This record gives sequence, C-alpha cells and structure tokens, in this order.
Amino acid sequence: MSEILSGLFFINDVDVWKEYGVFLTESKEGGRDNQAAIMTASKTKGHTAVNIREENGEKYSKKLTVSNEARDVILLFALYNPTRAGWLKKYRAFISFLKTGRDGWLTLRFPQLDLELKVFYKESSNFKPLTWLFKEGVQASSFKVKFREPEPAF
Repeated sequence: MSEILSGLFFINDVDVWKEYGVFLTESKEGGRDNQAAIMTASKTKGHTAVNIREENGEKYSKKLTVSNEARDVILLFALYNPTRAGWLKKYRAFISFLKTGRDGWLTLRFPQLDLELKVFYKESSNFKPLTWLFKEGVQASSFKVKFREPEPAF
C-alpha cells in the first residue's frame, strides 16, 4: 500500500501517508468529493454599484477589479495503522499537527495537480471508525477536516 499512497499528498512538506498513515479517501466507491473540494474555484467579492433613482439600472466602475473571497475546503481523510496503540498515537499526532502547523499555517500540496493551498485548520467532523477500536489489531477510520483558505489560489 505504501508504494501506492506515498508521494500523493503533502502538508507542510510532510508526506502524511509515510508520517501518519493518513490519506485522502472518499465516502463511496467512485466518489470525487475531495477533488471537487480542492478544485472548486472561490467566489468573487461583489462589486459596488451606484443605484441612481433617476437613471435606469446600476452604474459600475469602467474597470472592475476581481478579488476572491476566502473559502473553506473540506477534505475526507482515512487513517490506517496495523495496531491499536499505533493508530491512537498517529491519530492524536496528526490532529495536533493540523492544529499547530507552522505558526498555525498549513500548505497542502497536491503534486499530481501541481497545486498548493495555504490554509489553516478549522475543525474536524464526521469521525467514522472503520474497525472496532477496543480490539487489538489493524485499525482504520475516516474523518472530515475543514480548512480555511483566506487567500484562495484561484
């Protein structure tokens, strides 16, 4: 599995599969929710209009400057480890890593897309154990993480 998942996704130049046993996943086979979250363009900020009562319509500046709004990016992760103790250690370490980043900042890098997003951690949700955590052995789970991209890449 390592040769398949290594080198696909980096956070602050850390291959999260190699370091934490974490990878991007989908909630159902054939899903593309992560891809959609990563590639959906941000909204643009509204343009200020002048609405003069005695004239038709609205008036805008001759040159409209486009500025992007901040956006949230929600990604679905899975975490795998061959032991219960290893899983608990890696899960806690990964969440701590996301919360602290480098001075709070995270750079999500997707080499296959030639894309980097500068974000910070907002919250984790939808934790779903894929194995029984109270038994020893292979452990796996999935969970969503919401990141904020204050200055969107696009």
